[in-house]
Order: sequence, then structure tokens, then C-alpha cells
Amino acid sequence: MSFWDSLLKIVTATGNALAGVVEAVRTLFEGDPETRRKVAFSVAMIALSAKMAKADGIVSETEVAAFRDIFKFPADQAQNVARLYNLARQDVAGYEAYAEKMASLCSSCEKNCPILEDIIDGLFHIAKSDGAVHDKELAFLMRVAEIFKMDEEHFQRIMTRHVHLTGRDPYEVLGVSPKDDFAKIRRRYRVLVSENHPDMLVAQGVPEEFHAIANDRMAALNAAYEAIEKERRAA
Repeated sequence: MSFWDSLLKIVTATGNALAGVVEAVRTLFEGDPETRRKVAFSVAMIALSAKMAKADGIVSETEVAAFRDIFKFPADQAQNVARLYNLARQDVAGYEAYAEKMASLCSSCEKNCPILEDIIDGLFHIAKSDGAVHDKELAFLMRVAEIFKMDEEHFQRIMTRHVHLTGRDPYEVLGVSPKDDFAKIRRRYRVLVSENHPDMLVAQGVPEEFHAIANDRMAALNAAYEAIEKERRAA
């Protein structure tokens, strides 16, 4: 069964309750963990992005366009994606309860779970699409990260990749200190590149349709490393 067939199965198996979508992900693909991860990630991104888009009270065209940017879907699947997006947007259930259900689908159940980090990254991509991450959107993201068992320092590193009011701190993006020697910084950069390569995200269960998340992250890592390298050479 293809990824899109699986997503269609979720849509047709559920009614108008978002909780039913989550439970369907859990039960319909019980014997297929790889498909379950991909479908769970997709449903999480569709639903949480729709709910976040309402966080500031307005679902803007730029936010919808940003969602389409990170989720590349074929034209014949637009109706199914729209159904899930609108279901999440209209559902009276709070996003916190839904985020808790999505967190439970992380197979490792570990702190700072990589696939849940990918969801936060994707949500930041949408939040900043209109030129700024608004206070209510940031509060939404912080609360979702908390539910996902993401520690404050880890969340701060993710946020730095997307929000930089006074200029992006390249050291914070890479999780290193200005006091570290360049050899240590280079090693850290190479580890991050290896961990965040698009192929690695696919291996974690992120569908290829969400390639913009990996591209965004890699661009931020590369820019940070290049800024530090340029700074050290000039010193």
C-alpha cells in the first residue's frame, strides 16, 4: 500500500472527530510501523499546522501557502489533505489533547524525540511565513514542545534556526560555544549534517513530501557554520 493510499484509508475510516484520526493511525497500521510513522507524521503536521494557523485568530493565505510548501502532495490528493486540514481547523478539541496523542505515537518515547522535533520545525516554517512568529504562535509552539517532552535548551536551538530578531547566533544554531576551538565546532557541524541529512529524516519516518523541512534545517546549519568559519579566518 502506498503512502497516499494509507492517508486515504485514514480519511475514509474516520468521521468528524480528530481524535478518531489519531486512533485510526494507531490501529490501522499496527503491524506496519514504518507506514504508521509516515502517516502519523503527516496527520500531525496537517492537524497541528491548521490549529496553529488559528492561534493568532486568522488563517492567512501565506500560512496555507507555507503548508503547501512543506507538504508536496499530488493534485489528486488535494481533497483528502484539505479534508484533514479543515477537520483540524474546525474541531472543537484543544490542540494540547491532540499533541499528547501524537506524542504517544513516537516509537522511542524518548526526550527530544527526533520525529517530534521535525514536527516542531515544520510548524515554525509555517508560523514565520508571514514575516514574523507572533506571540500566540510562539506560545503554541512552546506548549506543543513541552507536551513532546522537549527540554527548553533543545527548543531554543530549534527556535534560533527560525527566529532571529537581532541576528541569528551561529553558535547557538550549532549548539556550541564561542569559546570552543574550531576543530570541535567542525566536528559538531559534521555530526549535525549527518543527523539531519534528508535521507536520515526519511529513515526516521518523515515522508519525502516534507523535504522542505530538511532543506530549511540544512540551510540554517550550513549558514551558521560558514559564518563561524568566516569569523575565525578573519580573527
